[in-house]
Amino acid sequence: MLESDPSGKELKKSSWLIAGAAIGFLYGFGLRLLSNFHPAGFEVMTLGFTFFMPFGMGCVSVYFAEIRQAQRIRTWIWLPWIPLVAALAATMLTFLEGFICVVMFLPLGMVLATCGGLLGGVAARLIRSQRIKNVTMACVMILPLVTAPWEGRVFHALELREVENVVDVQASPETVWRNIERVRAIRTDELPTSWTRRIGFPDPIEATLSHEGIGGVRNASFAGGLYFIETVDVWEPERRLGFTIAAQTDSIPPTTLDEHVRVGGPYFDVLRGEYRLEAMPNGITRLHLSSRHRISTDFNWYAHLWTDAIMSDLQKRILQVVRHRCEAR
Repeated sequence: MLESDPSGKELKKSSWLIAGAAIGFLYGFGLRLLSNFHPAGFEVMTLGFTFFMPFGMGCVSVYFAEIRQAQRIRTWIWLPWIPLVAALAATMLTFLEGFICVVMFLPLGMVLATCGGLLGGVAARLIRSQRIKNVTMACVMILPLVTAPWEGRVFHALELREVENVVDVQASPETVWRNIERVRAIRTDELPTSWTRRIGFPDPIEATLSHEGIGGVRNASFAGGLYFIETVDVWEPERRLGFTIAAQTDSIPPTTLDEHVRVGGPYFDVLRGEYRLEAMPNGITRLHLSSRHRISTDFNWYAHLWTDAIMSDLQKRILQVVRHRCEAR
């Protein structure tokens, strides 16, 4: 009797995994290319694409591998990540998406891809009827396109978010005020390290002021050509400085922020900012920096987790620059 060849079995098993991952990649990347043509309202910033696309990728990847050869349950969990990551890498290489969008999508995408993988594994292993298996896979694969025509009317919403950060500065309110009404050019070594910088959000550079008082215009610039016009609407020296914010969206290069996260775009905008100073004991000034921003998506409950975190991180960095400058003086 001939002995079985374990290495041959493992090689064959691996080949089915690779084939399953390749099918998942082609499905997901194909949908991303299709979204550029917006058929029946199908585009990237929809539930159909953002949620059901990674779910479908995971489902078809595991299903194809499982019907060829039984896989371990843990394979159902991790196999969907391979086509997902590969498809995201392909979108960056072809300049369809920026790194910041990929980072924001990846955690959600991995969870949904695994959920799809579990369904694909169960369908392949437990459903006996080939006809029902085929119908199940067909339903999963067309699900992103089915939701596109109507989901915006049901789920799309505009939401205003407030974010506030606070820092204690060992300096007088007068000194702090001088460092916030105008912000002279920030050196790179003054800015704390930041996860938002690593994922591609531009660094603040400076904020000029046309004249003191209500109606004064602050020109706030960031790296990469990101530029804001801030009009002062609250001017209480050494107490409060508030301003409306208008992003100069048309001047933002696509290499800085892509269309899905562009400030002033259809999905995200920063509307207002305010500094507030409190005189504390022992020569300390408590400095508050708050902002209001807009998000307009079909999934604000997820999007705001990222927008709140990004705005908070940016404000913390600016406050640290102000604190260090004030205390150095």
